[in-house]
Amino acid sequence: MAQFYSANRRVATQQTLSVTCHDLDNFGQGVARFAGKTVFVANLLPGESAQVRITEDKRQFSRARVTKRLNDSPQRVTPRCPHYNECGGCQQQHIAQALQQSSKAATLQKLLVRDTGAVIDSVDIVGGAGYGYRRRARLALDYRQKNRGLAMGYRQAKSSEVVDITCCPILRTELEQLLVPLKNCLSGLAAVKRLGHVELVMADNGPLVILRHLDALSSADRARLLAFAEAQRAMLWLATDGDAMECLQGEPPVYYIDDLRLQFSPRDFIQVNAEVNRQMVDLALEWLAPQAGERVLDLFCGMGNFTLPLAKRCAQVIGVEGVAALVANGQYNAQRNLLNNALFFQANLEEDVSTQPWYHQGFDKILLDPARAGALGVMSRIAAWSPRRIVYVSCNPSTLARDSQALMSSGYTLARVAMLDMFPHSGHLESMTLFLKNTGVSAK
Repeated sequence: MAQFYSANRRVATQQTLSVTCHDLDNFGQGVARFAGKTVFVANLLPGESAQVRITEDKRQFSRARVTKRLNDSPQRVTPRCPHYNECGGCQQQHIAQALQQSSKAATLQKLLVRDTGAVIDSVDIVGGAGYGYRRRARLALDYRQKNRGLAMGYRQAKSSEVVDITCCPILRTELEQLLVPLKNCLSGLAAVKRLGHVELVMADNGPLVILRHLDALSSADRARLLAFAEAQRAMLWLATDGDAMECLQGEPPVYYIDDLRLQFSPRDFIQVNAEVNRQMVDLALEWLAPQAGERVLDLFCGMGNFTLPLAKRCAQVIGVEGVAALVANGQYNAQRNLLNNALFFQANLEEDVSTQPWYHQGFDKILLDPARAGALGVMSRIAAWSPRRIVYVSCNPSTLARDSQALMSSGYTLARVAMLDMFPHSGHLESMTLFLKNTGVSAK
């Protein structure tokens, strides 16, 4: 295949270097330096030296792989998963969890200080168990004609190939135990070649399996799936094209937060780490400190993960969300939990919302939990409402830093920062920040 020169592309040499790792980035890659240039090295920990081979050479940095590690860090651990070296689901099982957390916290702190100029003395770390934590997962299904077998698992790193897994230690135990019997069941379906994917959810009322299938299922296939669900005591939902879903076995799933019962649709977003989610909600309530006479606004509220706990503590809370189904579920759950002071509204917060009935009511405090794109479109509106406290929950530190600049330029101080270890062994970096209006309080 012909290759053409590009000014933005440098062909990697096969140069071998000797380097010593001094840091980790938030993806778990080792960071070293050679001849004044940063070199990112996968599978190398701080304090470890290695011979490495350059795989990508750019003007500002290089990437390399280890050809020979010369010593082991005491923070290097044995991955618990036998699929770790193939599977793209986890990237950091070889790193002690404490080092994973401190590296992510340091990355968050450096980014916010660099981009906002804030004084941040420390970052709180909110974490939980490193294994058995994940209560939701999506598994690819790939029927392989060559060996006439079904592969079920996650994608390989930097590949579309499916790694056929038999276990997944980061899953909740109840879900991991379903993997082998579920694959056996699906392999025996007449429709095995026309399956899309499968999702596993550990609700508080039992395990849930959601099967995406491309064609109508025969009565024999449906009977086989029902027998699996009954044997495993699992709820089973079938999903076809569009939003159509059918409950083959069980009931709507629920989870509990702050002694509240939240019912959700199998396709609804819920935080995958129940333990960290509970701590996150508790910390948000502590930082926001809602009072009995206050009105609170919860933006990008989903189905009320924060909204309903807030409603127990303030005069009124308004939840605003762009997805209609989540708004409906939020209002339903407010009614079921007898929280008449919680109201949910649907609105695209990137558009003009000044005509919305809730817009001009005034708010004492605001919580927001946007998607990865952040909340730039609503920053000026938040400043206009002038709440005393703002808690910003983020799944993207870059957009958090950008939006923090907007708040700080509107008279807010970045007062607290927390790293939420929602996804141990991965490069995902979740965080939460507290902003105070005109307090002059430095970050702690």
